[in-house]
Amino acid sequence: MNLFIDGIAWILDPANWSGTGSIPQRLWEHIWISAVVLLLASAIALPTGALVGHTGKGREFSVMVSGGLRALPTLGVLTLFGLWLGIGLGAPIIALVILAIPPLLAGAYAGFESVDRRTIDAARAMGMRELQLVGRVEVPLGLPIIVGGIRSATLQIIATATLAAYIADDGLGRFIFAGLKTRNYDEMLGGSILVILLALIVDGIFAITQRLVVPAGVRATRTRELRSRPARPRAVVGQPITEGNRE
Repeated sequence: MNLFIDGIAWILDPANWSGTGSIPQRLWEHIWISAVVLLLASAIALPTGALVGHTGKGREFSVMVSGGLRALPTLGVLTLFGLWLGIGLGAPIIALVILAIPPLLAGAYAGFESVDRRTIDAARAMGMRELQLVGRVEVPLGLPIIVGGIRSATLQIIATATLAAYIADDGLGRFIFAGLKTRNYDEMLGGSILVILLALIVDGIFAITQRLVVPAGVRATRTRELRSRPARPRAVVGQPITEGNRE
């Protein structure tokens, strides 16, 4: 508990909020790195996932690739690219992009696959072309799940971007590595708390966004379905559970 209080005190120390290597500078670097990684990974994963979800082709291969990339050790990938590219942001960004692709890819094709096939068939029967079908039907209806994938990837990027300081002198991870090296545990814990707070704030923004992107018609339909669903009878204590009273 004392260490936690010391970490908070380090964050609130005015000396850490100005000059080179200050909290605002490291925070901006962390956000900038995370945003670049998210944009690059999204440019690769989202169109690929949309194509897989729309056509239904290559799903097994996508699942296999996603599972394989998830199994890669983050520090090992970062070290490998660091030895190849040298000191700088190139290695962390490439490593983080590789690790951010699986949740984005999974969210994209899962969002498209969640759309009821009868809705798609009806849209085709109305004369919609494939691009219209994607833009007007599949994307709006699958957007909550797609945003969920982006949300998961963003949190993973923010947490893992601390390792950028392992190769480059950037981001909030610099406080963690510097504190560990100098045994300044106040700085180390303070940097960790800043990363956690940043992740929580971003997660809250995505949670609100994920709720808002649900089309009003879909939200109303789900509400009506929940209200009209009959309540299941609860089993009485001591009474054997049968098909009639099963929860």
